[in-house]
Amino acid sequence: MAGDQVTLLDFWASPFGMRVRIALAEKGVKYEYSEQDLRNKSALLLQMNPVHKKIPVLVHDGKPICESLIIVQYIDDVWKDKAPLLPSDPYQRAQSRFWADFVDKKLYDLGRKIWTTKGEDQEAAKKDFIDSLKLLEGELGDKPYFGGETLGYVDVALLPFYCWFYAYETVGNFNIEAVCPKLIAYCKRCLEKESVSKSLEDPQKVSDFVVMRRKMLGLE
Repeated sequence: MAGDQVTLLDFWASPFGMRVRIALAEKGVKYEYSEQDLRNKSALLLQMNPVHKKIPVLVHDGKPICESLIIVQYIDDVWKDKAPLLPSDPYQRAQSRFWADFVDKKLYDLGRKIWTTKGEDQEAAKKDFIDSLKLLEGELGDKPYFGGETLGYVDVALLPFYCWFYAYETVGNFNIEAVCPKLIAYCKRCLEKESVSKSLEDPQKVSDFVVMRRKMLGLE
């Protein structure tokens, strides 16, 4: 779609924003990246997402699309000539949406609990987090990607959390690879794709950010 004006309002460490970055990279869409200060929200962000006032927001020819999974679906619908992310079969599409929703409902909240709590609360969050990863590992099985042979919707939903794993491990004092080796091998394999590696942040940088936030919360 030549002539499109595409801008992404985002925050560097956001796994939700990284989803959109992967999807745009997979489709080969050129866009302007606009880093947002989430403590001092810009007039543009408030104008483009007046309901939730959150990133990411994709602005396509002046029209805003909000919420990361909705944005990824939109990207797949608009730039449909290259690298389809959702399968064409209705049942497979439903399955993809189910697992992406599972990632949304489980990984972010449990990961956040790991780094914003300590003691028994943190231990409970770690257990639930690992249980969730084991369910995902079981669904992946021996497939190269969740949808089969090519990178798809569930991969785009999940992979950004990989660069947060080191932060969770550092803060929670546990090792994800020890309990979910196949899932970590899958993540490392996906990083061989440029669309993924260039869209994810450095795990050490994310971990430093999380440790800083924990200090601000009085947890360190």
